Amino acid sequence: MKEISAGGVVFRKHEGALQIQLIQDRYGKISLPKGKMEAGETVEQTALREIVEETGMEGVIIAPIDQIKYKYNHESKGLVDKEVHYYLVEAVGGKLQAQVEEIRGVEWFEPSEAWRRQKQSGYNNNDRIVAGALRLLGISV
Repeated sequence: MKEISAGGVVFRKHEGALQIQLIQDRYGKISLPKGKMEAGETVEQTALREIVEETGMEGVIIAPIDQIKYKYNHESKGLVDKEVHYYLVEAVGGKLQAQVEEIRGVEWFEPSEAWRRQKQSGYNNNDRIVAGALRLLGISV
């Protein structure tokens, strides 16, 4: 069975400084907002919807970053072939608010701190997603 999800690395300019949004997932790991595609949605629509649902922030897609593909075993569905599409998303509105049913928290960080937290407490397969977003923003890691 194939499952498609989408999400994003959200950024903003706050008082002239660039900030990157990271979430803390229900397991306490640093992560990125993402979720499953619903019927009739494009992957881009899925990414933006999931960002609003999980973090309260409205955004616009600036560029695709990359995809992550992996397989996992689901209790009832069996082997799932998962594909996650990530985008660089600029925050344009909304109010920062964690969806407590899904995640533990959401915060803004300056880019080097976001990278440090990803490397220290994030999922390894998100390293290249966060690095790719920072590169698109002109920041080397």
